[in-house]
Amino acid sequence: MNVVKKILLGVAALVVLLCLVGLALPSSYKVQRSVEIAAPMIKVYPLVYDPKAWVQWGVWNRRDPAMKVSYSGAPAGVGAQWAWISKSEGNGRMEITQAEFDKSVAYQLSIEGWDGKFNGRIDFAQVGPNVKVTWTGEGDVGLNPVSRWFVVFMDKLLGPDFEGSLANLKTVAERKE
Repeated sequence: MNVVKKILLGVAALVVLLCLVGLALPSSYKVQRSVEIAAPMIKVYPLVYDPKAWVQWGVWNRRDPAMKVSYSGAPAGVGAQWAWISKSEGNGRMEITQAEFDKSVAYQLSIEGWDGKFNGRIDFAQVGPNVKVTWTGEGDVGLNPVSRWFVVFMDKLLGPDFEGSLANLKTVAERKE
């Protein structure tokens, strides 16, 4: 019985320690990736501005072709909303909150089971004949010590999805028609 008590006390102490360390970790995160696309702005921007175009280049749709997506609100730009249901990618919804042609598209994302809001922004800059696309995602998980552990790894968790999606966006935008 003494051994079981010691093990339980050790586990409890470890949980308390992890929570205390979690509270000391940062609550906010920022992930950013860029790509340069050899296509005109008029071809690149609509692929981000129109939520229905995201299925062409988002890695999530490619990982789950059976994902169910529904659209509401404006057809594109500010107020355009979409929601998805996916066994492998989770459920969530997204809304474009700001859009300025050839400058940026901002959105707010919420994922089922995740407390915090995720704010994203995709910026466009003309670089000679190319378009530089920079995708930034940031958010705050608040005081939850468990969620703060995710902040430490957010760049490694989300960065590859941004990179893959931007590579797909580049391929789609540069495709000759």
